[in-house]
Amino acid sequence: MNAGEKLQAFAANAGKMLSALPFPMLTVSRDGRVTEVNAAAEAFFDMSRAMLRRNALTELLPFGSPLLALVEQVARGRMAVNEYRVDLGSPRIGLDKVVDVHVAPMPDSDDEVFVLLQERTIANKMDRQLTHRGAARSVSALAAMLAHEIKNPLSGIRGAAQLLETVVADGDRPLTRLICDETDRIVKLVDRMEAFSDERPIERDSVNIHTVLDRVKRAAEAGFARHIRFRETYDPSLPPVLGNRDQLVQVFLNLVKNAAEAIGPEAIDGEIELSTAYRPGVRLKTVGASEPVRLPLEICVRDNGPGVPDEILANLYDPFITTKASGTGLGLALVAKIIGDHGGIVECETHPRRTTFRVLMPMASARDGRGDGSTR
Repeated sequence: MNAGEKLQAFAANAGKMLSALPFPMLTVSRDGRVTEVNAAAEAFFDMSRAMLRRNALTELLPFGSPLLALVEQVARGRMAVNEYRVDLGSPRIGLDKVVDVHVAPMPDSDDEVFVLLQERTIANKMDRQLTHRGAARSVSALAAMLAHEIKNPLSGIRGAAQLLETVVADGDRPLTRLICDETDRIVKLVDRMEAFSDERPIERDSVNIHTVLDRVKRAAEAGFARHIRFRETYDPSLPPVLGNRDQLVQVFLNLVKNAAEAIGPEAIDGEIELSTAYRPGVRLKTVGASEPVRLPLEICVRDNGPGVPDEILANLYDPFITTKASGTGLGLALVAKIIGDHGGIVECETHPRRTTFRVLMPMASARDGRGDGSTR
């Protein structure tokens, strides 16, 4: 192989390596046209390589984006610059797009600059997810204590009220009935919390998530969401989830119920979208796992309600956090616990008329061991 062939082979291999990197990368000409991108940039902008190369950077980014000024600065001064926590969010590519930016002049070229984007969003989500799991663990300890310390006395109180009901005057019986009803209500609350204290290993198997979502949708349409239109955006080739079918039904029933309640019973244009997609590249180190687990399966529940208030968003998965007058604030805490027990993560992205709960899950292994999420 002569020197020219070696150079061509090196360039081809370098191109393959750049394309395989998980960070969005693109080259931009002096006049602002996109000249080349890698696969991660296609995913970031949700646009094919051919389409991206037909656009100027100004057409891809929001008006006045700091990245445009950085590219112009590097093209003019030929000096690399870094900028941290740059917001590139827009309605077209998604509003939750905060990145660290590296812009540098391309070697051996006076006409192009190189742009590397490193998403802060996923790192922030991982940090919040660890906080959510800590909250779920604290609920587990509280639930175990409540079950032992509260249910037994409540049983005695209810029994005493029933005995009193047989001897008190008719006018006082509503009071004894009230005692019984309120103790029953507290017992139901404690029973719900006992789900958090169950530390037994989950029995997991290969689960078709579309079957789970179909069951949830039918249950919702027959009951609390009969006034809401459902839309399904599924990837029919999605591999099976590694999970417990009954618990996953509980998770997505909770999320759909929350979405329906957010939309409200009076809405005439309420819509809930259920979507699935394959998103390679997300890996998470979980307790007890020797290697990071890949979470390529994305399941979303999206509604067009008013959105989650900013003041509770950071603590959304903590117990007893709710905006509902009659809510207990345990539904999303239980969702976080179950998904965490499955080795997955759940995150919320909220804007007026567009709130998305996104669940990332591991996929089930094939019989030959492929797709176990640990090595690929």
